[in-house]
Amino acid sequence: MDTPADTTTRPRSPRLHIALWVAQGLLAAAFGMAGAMKLATPITALAAQMGWPGDVPAALVRLIGAAELAGALGLVLPSALRIRPVLTPLAAAGLVAVMVLAAGFHLTRGEASMLPANLILGVLAAFVAWGRYRKAPIPARA
Repeated sequence: MDTPADTTTRPRSPRLHIALWVAQGLLAAAFGMAGAMKLATPITALAAQMGWPGDVPAALVRLIGAAELAGALGLVLPSALRIRPVLTPLAAAGLVAVMVLAAGFHLTRGEASMLPANLILGVLAAFVAWGRYRKAPIPARA
C-alpha cells in the first residue's frame, strides 16, 4: 500500500488545504446532523419525514446514524487535534462507501431524486479522502 505524500519534500498548496478543510467542515456538518437525527429521533418520526426508515429494521437505521456520526467526527477531530490524522482520509473513504450503498438502496426503491445528494456528498468525501491521503496530509503532532 502506498504511504501518504511526504510533506517535507512536496510543498503544500494553501488553496487545496483550505478547500479540504471547507469540504471536511461541510461534510462533518451534514453527516453529523443526519447521523444524530437517525440516532435520536423516534423511528416513527423518521419514517414520517423520510419514508424509508419505516421499511427497514430500526437497528439498521441506528447503525447508519452511528456510522454517519462517527464519520463526521473522524473527518475533523484527528486532523484538528493532529492525533492520528491518517484517520481522516479513512473516515472520508468510509463515508464514500456509505453514499455508494445509499445510492444503491435508493435506486432499488425507485427514489432517483435522492441520487444527486448521494453523488454530491460522495464526491466531496472522495475529494477529502484523496486530498488528505495524497496531496495535503496533515502531520501528526510530534
